[in-house]
Amino acid sequence: MKILYLDCFSGISGDMTLGALVDAGADRHYIEEELRKIQIEPFSLEWRRVNKRGISALKLDVVLDPHTPPAHHRHYSEIVELIHRAGFNERVVKLSLAIFEKIGVAEAKIHNIPIDRVHFHEVGAIDSIVDVIGVALAIDSLEIEKILSSAVPLGSGTVHCDHGIYPVPAPATLEMMKGLPIAPTSYSLEMTTPTGAGIVSGLVDEFAKGLPPMIVESIGYGAGTRDLPNQPNVLRVVVGQADPYLNKWQVHHEEFSHEHVHGHHQPEHHHHEHSHEHEHGHHHHGHSHEHGHEHHHHGHSHEHGHEHHHHGHSHEHGHEHGHEKHSHDDHSHDEEHPHVHHKHDNDGPDDTCIRQ
Repeated sequence: MKILYLDCFSGISGDMTLGALVDAGADRHYIEEELRKIQIEPFSLEWRRVNKRGISALKLDVVLDPHTPPAHHRHYSEIVELIHRAGFNERVVKLSLAIFEKIGVAEAKIHNIPIDRVHFHEVGAIDSIVDVIGVALAIDSLEIEKILSSAVPLGSGTVHCDHGIYPVPAPATLEMMKGLPIAPTSYSLEMTTPTGAGIVSGLVDEFAKGLPPMIVESIGYGAGTRDLPNQPNVLRVVVGQADPYLNKWQVHHEEFSHEHVHGHHQPEHHHHEHSHEHEHGHHHHGHSHEHGHEHHHHGHSHEHGHEHHHHGHSHEHGHEHGHEKHSHDDHSHDEEHPHVHHKHDNDGPDDTCIRQ
């Protein structure tokens, strides 16, 4: 499985993400050709190699035609229509709309207006449209199947936007990061923009405290506009294959349901002298246990005298043999990597000034 890890140690924005993905090998020509399909004011992409505190990174700028003034704003519904009309492939449409829906829902909630009336202001509208669709095209180009991310630093202080001086994180950014892991930062500036938060909340499947088990294939660095005093202002992306040994272990565990790997030596009679059979289904923690004639279904975790480790979950099982009583009340789960499931619904919105 081809995976993408977003290492957001200096936050995330739309231009940083697109720059990093192209630096990691996304097809720049494909991205630029497809972006020409969007029916908006003329623009071009400027790619520059910059150095951010010792790290060479790709800087992307969306350059507007000086002779064509940008539209004052575009409503969310107009942006959705632009994406549908452009003729992108199905995956690019889905990824683009997933990001914009998160931003639109957040804006609508912050301003207490219907989502169709949410609008994105001035130059930021074109920048955001290009960044969001460009990121979708880059992910499509790299054939990414799963996206993971680190915790995300949001920043602090204030930011100037169309409505005046806003707190950092901007209301839309904070709204989109509800339920997702954020990280502290000492910098009094905006580390993560609404577009960056839209990318994270709309696309990331899973969060990890560090690099996931993988075979690394390529690494990319996308530069932010500012220079930070003590660290490089870049987004790092890592592309590769999920650890094949992990998959082999899972398959082995399913096929040989009587062979468990335990932290201690297990007496041979445990499998043969007790009428005790473990039937493991798929990975979704649903186990069915047969003890003699009594059949129990367990939902998530069990108490049995040894520990099973499935995908970062710790299950403790305590057997009382010779009795028909089994204790299944104490559940111990240690989830290192929470899974995030996205429902694109309309009950979580945010702020209105869109910065990349």
